[in-house]
Amino acid sequence: MEGKKTRGRQKIPMKKIESEDDRYATFSKRRLGLYKKASELVKLCHVDIGIVLFSPTGKPFSFFHPTPEAIIDRFFNPNTQLSESTRLVAANARNKVNQLNNKREVFDNIKEITSAHALLLDKMKESGQEYWWESIEQFNADEVTKFEDWLSTNIFNINNRLKQLENEASSSSSSSS
Repeated sequence: MEGKKTRGRQKIPMKKIESEDDRYATFSKRRLGLYKKASELVKLCHVDIGIVLFSPTGKPFSFFHPTPEAIIDRFFNPNTQLSESTRLVAANARNKVNQLNNKREVFDNIKEITSAHALLLDKMKESGQEYWWESIEQFNADEVTKFEDWLSTNIFNINNRLKQLENEASSSSSSSS
């Protein structure tokens, strides 16, 4: 086992960062980390959350879920019910977030499958195996027909699976509202 090349993750003392450029960079990174954690809280715990930050230059940043109005109303009057319009806007915002999360999950799955496929193709190339399109000229007429049938069947199955995933995503997002 080789020696460590980096110091790894180090504990940073809690004090003001003196370098202005470093302070700005740290603020941006930490702000994005807060947003990510807030988003995870919303998704996992179904909570309403609001964050207001001011950068070292005084620029305001915010993160609200579902809407700023809903958060502010609940902050000032925690025991009162939200107005009908605020509840509708909040429900619409939650629905939109759920739809976008479902789409992101589908794209993450596609990315994972594509990465695995690319890795497989790289391994095939390293081992000297030919790709099917490099050897298709060697197929006779019967093999080409079989291959065409195989492709048609798989395209049909892929389209059906895609429709099924879209239906599941839309039904889960409409049932959550």
